[in-house]
Amino acid sequence: MISIISGQKGKGKTKILIEKANTEVLNAKGSIVFLDKSNRHMYELNTKIRLVNVREYFIENHSEFIGFICGIISGDHDLQTIYLDSFLKNAFVDNSNFEHVISKLEKISEAFKVDFVLSISMDYEQMPDSVKKFVIVSL
Repeated sequence: MISIISGQKGKGKTKILIEKANTEVLNAKGSIVFLDKSNRHMYELNTKIRLVNVREYFIENHSEFIGFICGIISGDHDLQTIYLDSFLKNAFVDNSNFEHVISKLEKISEAFKVDFVLSISMDYEQMPDSVKKFVIVSL
């Protein structure tokens, strides 16, 4: 399953994402990973959540990012949820590949039973219609 928290920069998406991850980990049966562009939120996350700084892995395009996601999943068979902050930047997503990347994540989610929660700096109205169904919070 894919869930999206959308809204322009500075609206509080990251705070909601962190709260959601910290709440989920309390009753999680599997492991939880939080992908971010830095280690800045390390002390805000529950210590049971693995924080991964995506920038440390030299990812240069959306295809490499999808491969990175698959690598994380293949290394943790108990993975339950991946939280992705700053999704557009970290995944190298723009208008030309947005729907393609979301479609790939949806297939990965279904195949490996891993949920994705994405923070996307974009208004709901700007999103392609095929992606709007995944929005759970619009700020």
